[in-house]
Amino acid sequence: MSEPIESDIEQILREGAAAIAAAASTDDLAQVETELFGKRSVLSGAHRSLGSLDPEQRKEAGRRLHEVRAALESQVATRRAVLADAERAELLIADRLDLTEVISDQVRSPVSRGHLHLVSQTRDELEDVFAGMGFEVAEGPEAETDWYNFEALNMPPDHPARGTFDTMYLDIGEPETVLLRTHTSPVQIHLMEEAVRQGTLPIHAVMPGKCFRLDTPDATHLPVFNQIEGLVVDRGITFGDLAGTIQTFTTAYFGEGMRSRLRPAYFPFTEPSAEFEITCAICRGEGCRTCSNIGWVELGGCGMVDPAVFVAVGIDPDVWSGFAFGFGIDRLALMRHEVPDMRLFIENDIRFLSQF
Repeated sequence: MSEPIESDIEQILREGAAAIAAAASTDDLAQVETELFGKRSVLSGAHRSLGSLDPEQRKEAGRRLHEVRAALESQVATRRAVLADAERAELLIADRLDLTEVISDQVRSPVSRGHLHLVSQTRDELEDVFAGMGFEVAEGPEAETDWYNFEALNMPPDHPARGTFDTMYLDIGEPETVLLRTHTSPVQIHLMEEAVRQGTLPIHAVMPGKCFRLDTPDATHLPVFNQIEGLVVDRGITFGDLAGTIQTFTTAYFGEGMRSRLRPAYFPFTEPSAEFEITCAICRGEGCRTCSNIGWVELGGCGMVDPAVFVAVGIDPDVWSGFAFGFGIDRLALMRHEVPDMRLFIENDIRFLSQF
């Protein structure tokens, strides 16, 4: 390779490296890259001029031009990585939130701190009350199989009680085999199965959570609502234990002077079954519009666990007995805080929510 050609190639390398190092941003570097490797670049011109050389010089000059191009491409890649990191750091700094900012006293509208929704507050309070009574808090999946939601709870296919649950089935697996749970009772089945597997009976637990039914929203119903259920499985449990537990809860949550009573009812998964009522929290038993002037308000259902449910999960009903109860958290919040319409809980009206 002749001295002039070698000198030109080395000059291309020096000037290219200087231009790459001088690029201050990725945009600048993109412009340099075009100037170095584009169709009208010095490198491309040098390649085109190889045709004027004799074969031996052409081979040597071509090899050297290839090395220079590879070296410059490597420098471009290294410089791009450095510039990209720097630009990303600048962007993060620009987007950073100053969490230490102090709101000036001169701001006309004071910034108020957010808080939990009324229903969430009620759920937390209920969990605290039952935890104080010795119950554990358990949770389970919101999407359940038909077996956990119905069959294990003594409601086989075509059982008439299923018609009262307005079930939302999911398009998973065989038709009507997977659903959004209609109550939190499936968690009871999970707990009992786990206790049998682990040998951890007895059970004293409450199960709060969301439930789903095809209800049209109105003053006392929502398609997505919250329940809390309780389950006790132990030796020698009687209906008197159930009544005492409900009365203890009523006094602990609502305060002294509040009483509970049980009225016969029917539920497929308990026998005997009852609906439990409490003294109206509005009038304290004197009679008002909320309680239809009878002084009592229905809160939920309860009963002794049906032996068929124990058999379904592998518990011997001749050795173990238990009771279960459940009620709506939304309805309890509505009643305790004298909310006239349950739909207010889901309308996101800040004027309503800020009161609690």
